This record gives sequence, C-alpha cells and structure tokens, in this order.
Amino acid sequence: MTKKALIITYYWPPAGGPGVQRWLKFVKYLPEFNIDPIVYVPENPNYPLVDESLVSEISDSVTILKQPIKEPYRLAGLFSKKSSKTISKGIISDHKKQSFIEKAMLYIRGNFFIPDARNGWVKPSVAYLSKYILENNIETIITTGPPHSLHLIGLQLKESLGLVWFADFRDPWTTIGYHKQLKLTKASKEKHKTLEKQVLNIADQIIVTSFTTKKEFQEITKQPIEVITNGYDYESASEFKLDSKFSIAHIGSLLSKRNPEILWKVFSDLVKENNDFSNDFQLNFVGAVSQNVLESIKKNKLSNYINEVGYISHKEAIIYQKKSQLLLLIEIDSEDTKCIIPGKLFEYMISNRPIIAIGPQGSDVEKIIKETNAGVYFNYNDYESLKRTIETYYKAFQNKSLQSHPIGLQKYSRKRLTEQLVELIKK
Repeated sequence: MTKKALIITYYWPPAGGPGVQRWLKFVKYLPEFNIDPIVYVPENPNYPLVDESLVSEISDSVTILKQPIKEPYRLAGLFSKKSSKTISKGIISDHKKQSFIEKAMLYIRGNFFIPDARNGWVKPSVAYLSKYILENNIETIITTGPPHSLHLIGLQLKESLGLVWFADFRDPWTTIGYHKQLKLTKASKEKHKTLEKQVLNIADQIIVTSFTTKKEFQEITKQPIEVITNGYDYESASEFKLDSKFSIAHIGSLLSKRNPEILWKVFSDLVKENNDFSNDFQLNFVGAVSQNVLESIKKNKLSNYINEVGYISHKEAIIYQKKSQLLLLIEIDSEDTKCIIPGKLFEYMISNRPIIAIGPQGSDVEKIIKETNAGVYFNYNDYESLKRTIETYYKAFQNKSLQSHPIGLQKYSRKRLTEQLVELIKK
C-alpha cells in the first residue's frame, strides 16, 4: 500500500548548491519504496545559486505544490546588492573588514528575522497546507532546514492537526558557526534556543546528518533521533580526461573562516623546493572564494597557480571531481564544525581521487574518511605530515599511479539512505 509524505523544503531545483541535493534525491527514490512524495516549495524564491540542470532530475509524476514567499533579501539588495547576495550565500566578511552596511544587515538579519529571513512564509504556508492535508488524507509531513523557519511550519501543523512530523536538520540550529557572526542580542539568542527546544521536543522524529549533532540534540530532547547522512548518487558517465597537471581541486564555497594557512604554506614551500612540482602544480577553485582566502594565496605567492573556475552546474562539478588529481575538503577549525559533513564528501569518495581533508580534531568527517580509506585527514597544526603526504601523492602522480582505494561506500548511496528513511516513515 502506498503512503503519502508531504515534504516541506525551501531549496528545490532550479536552486543550486548543496542544500537542494538531499531531498531531490530522496524524492527520486521514495516511490520505489511505495512512498508517494508531495513536495511543497516557494513559488518565487530568491536562490543565491541557480543550477537549471537539476530540473531534469524531477520526475513528472511528483506532485509539486507552490506558494508565494516574501523575500527580504530582495529588499536588502536595493541598499547593497553585493552584501545581500554574499550574506544569503553564507559568505560573511571578517569583522574588521565589514562595511557599515554589512554590519547593519547582519544585525537586522540576526535580530529581526528569527530564526531566519524566511520566517514570513510560515503563516501563509500553515494556512494553505492545513487545508491541503485534510483534503488529501496526508498523515506524515517532513520539514527540512535550514532555513529553520520551515520547522515552525511543521510545529504549527503538528499542534493543530496531530499528524506525524519529521524534522530533518541538514545543519545544526543554534550552534552553527555563522550564528556568532549575526550580532545577536541576548534576547534573540534566547528566542532561538526556545524555538529550537520546541521543535526538538514536539517533532515525532528528528533526523540529523551527523553523529555529533545527534549527541548535541540528545541533551535537549528525548525524542528519537536518527542519523541519515548525505550521500552520493550514481551519475551517468561523462567524457573526461584526467588532468595532465598535478591538479588539486576544491569544489564549493571557500569562506573567510575556512582558510587553511597551513596548506598554502605547504604548497608555497613545495613550489620553492621542487622545480618539477612548481611546473606541474595547479589549484582549481570551483565555486565562490572569499577575498580573505585569495589574499592568503597571494601572500604565499601562489596566485599564478590558481584556476578560479567559479560556480558551475552540479554536472560540471562532477567532471572536475573526476578529472582532478587530488580533492580538497576544508572545514573551519572549531568545536562548532565537528558536526559538519559536507555533501560533497560522498561524491568525492566515489570519484576515485584521493581526498586531502583539513579540519578540527575528532570531527565526523575524520571518522568517515578513516573508515572508508578515502583519503587523509589533517588538523590545522599538521604541517610536516601534510607536506609529506602531498609529496607522496605527487610522486605517485609522476609514476602515473595516483588513485584512491576506498572501502565500504555502499551504505552512503542515495538509494540505501532513502531505504533508511522509509523504515522510519513506515514504522
């Protein structure tokens, strides 16, 4: 017997970036397990990144519901188009370099729009969905955040209709890194924590993408929490040729706080010490890169080795992953980021290219990389071991033997992860 599940999400094709991938893939595979997904999305969203190629992945048989949303970022763009666009992407300048407009916008974003700038969509969505749910006999709803405003839609629908509600957290709420940059007042911080506690204690099932977030939420609620990580999908083979250069690629945004000075130092030293390395080395940035990172690159005299590709479609990014010699995964060196498992990690793992990952000690990414033998993980003070590893990889590149040898990746396939979700829905 087929069961209906209403999925409430902000990010949906043609949105680009990592936020859209998770539920796009779940919706792709749910019908194979007799779950009929109905997707509710904004009609006129203000997506910071757009990838039209993802639209083709939506089956014609999937019901898509749309309702208008008021986007404050559009209004903010009238005052500073650049600042509103970068803040909506999550790129926040270093405090000392912020303009008056950017500081004001961060204060307004943090204290006038709680939990986020999409909170104006809650009331009209609840009104529209309440009627739709009753008319179509829907028993299960799923909200996914960020934006965490969408969990408030689930909260109100749960309280008024008494249906089964799953709250899916792709990222944490009050402990996510950028919260500290939003210039929150004490009252605003408390309001965030109150809303977070309400959602975690009223939702029937909590889903998180990392083991650390599960531990964090277990301190707040006794409701069941399931870890369903992000994953990889089987992409149709595209024509590509492995780079002739010793290319090292970072896919995705490289934000100001995610700036591994130690890595640029290693590259700089290798370029000075080894003429062959200097001739072969190339660093590909595929996605937005903050000015702070580019300045660090310049300071280390690496600007001539940079290929700034910029934002490209997901399909094009997959080609870069497969043709690059090495792949970079960088996370902020902070307790708050130990729980972050970027979706690109899983696509990296099936690209057959070794991963160089740098992040905080004891992170969930470190755990997965070691379990799967997909690469090597370093902390921000591991200069010598980082340098030796890159030298070893470079020698393998020269010998035409550089590749990765991962194990146990099957459990991270999107279809297998959907099966894990279905087990919860059918309980």
